Amino acid sequence: MDELVEAAREAMAEAYAPYSEYRVGAAIRTSDGTVYTGCNIENANYSNSLHAEEVAIGSAVRDGHSEFVRLAVTSDSRDGVTPCGMCRQTLAEFCDDLTVVCDEGDGATEYALGELLPNTITGDMLD
Repeated sequence: MDELVEAAREAMAEAYAPYSEYRVGAAIRTSDGTVYTGCNIENANYSNSLHAEEVAIGSAVRDGHSEFVRLAVTSDSRDGVTPCGMCRQTLAEFCDDLTVVCDEGDGATEYALGELLPNTITGDMLD
């Protein structure tokens, strides 16, 4: 099994999901090989919930990383969950050609971030 998927599964075990009962874990590898993990953290006001991918990338950015090469995402359903649109845009802020690995239990599907979110909003568009 892909070590990044295994790290995402381990992170998922820490998820706080009392409302949806849909536990998600993520693991992101920086360009220097460091791995950061995250899990979803729900709130009764769903809009305040944190997604596993944003927890992982937030921890990495906090530690000074801004270049990423690979992300694995899993859920307790092993349903091939992909990052949501908000997380895709956050990832695109830092990654041009990130590989996204989606855990399906007995295998995984890999995507390029650009396949999942073409025509992202960039800083250049804000000028």
